Amino acid sequence: MNSLVLGTAQLGLHYGIANKTGQPDQATADAIVQTAWENGICEFDTAQGYGTSEEVLGKALHEMGIASKAQVISKFHPDLNHIDASAMSNALDESMKRLGVSCLSGMMLHREELLSLWDKGLAEILRSFVLSGRVKQIGVSVYSPDKARQALDTDGIDIVQLPANVLDRRFENAGIFRLADERKKKIYIRSVFLQGLLLMKAEEISDSMAYARPILEKLESISSEFGLTRRELALGYVKTEMPDSKVIFGADVPAHVSENVSSWKKSIPVSLVSKVKEIFDSVDEKILNPVLW
Repeated sequence: MNSLVLGTAQLGLHYGIANKTGQPDQATADAIVQTAWENGICEFDTAQGYGTSEEVLGKALHEMGIASKAQVISKFHPDLNHIDASAMSNALDESMKRLGVSCLSGMMLHREELLSLWDKGLAEILRSFVLSGRVKQIGVSVYSPDKARQALDTDGIDIVQLPANVLDRRFENAGIFRLADERKKKIYIRSVFLQGLLLMKAEEISDSMAYARPILEKLESISSEFGLTRRELALGYVKTEMPDSKVIFGADVPAHVSENVSSWKKSIPVSLVSKVKEIFDSVDEKILNPVLW
């Protein structure tokens, strides 16, 4: 399961359009992390801006005695002054303390616009964290193919996190995955279920988002035609088309982890991949971007 990464935004705040249970308590969070670990998932994605996520994840890792073995990637809070070396260093130390780790496998910029500070002192600050042994790799979370390309072309950035799914193929079409491969950098895919929207039934969608119903009906129809669940379709597509990427998924309850792991193991036919590309060739951004919902 080395390609799957447990995203932990749900552990620190109420997250996702399809979330019916809210933020889990610590015992549920512990069980979610344990289920992931038992299924071979040893990488966890969190952020200073995800409410209490770092703290909750840190407690779970400590409880299981795996804090020294787990690979954790976090993100600096976007409101920090990113060219204040002391503030950044303190924020990094606080993250490590909450998580109970002596080294983070990755530390990322939470917003793509922070790349504008790269040559204004930010690169030096982040490099110092790597040299001090507190962080192994530096990354950035992006929303646009242009910024993904900029990040991949930037020395000192090793990881790029971006949204991609059966509907959102902008990065795929822009050649970002191929470029990452050439640059020997790692892509982490988020939003594989589009915050849960891709798993919802058309009738569950509120009237304010009625424009998304036809797309969900098409997805349901394709899934049925190939005898797959939409979860299997969504995971199978990125596994097939973006095989070298890591895939981040979240879970509100432990059963979601198990469902995702078993869905990941399912193979999908090449004819399905072609059909997805044909039908969802260009989806309206108001569906692809949760900020516009």
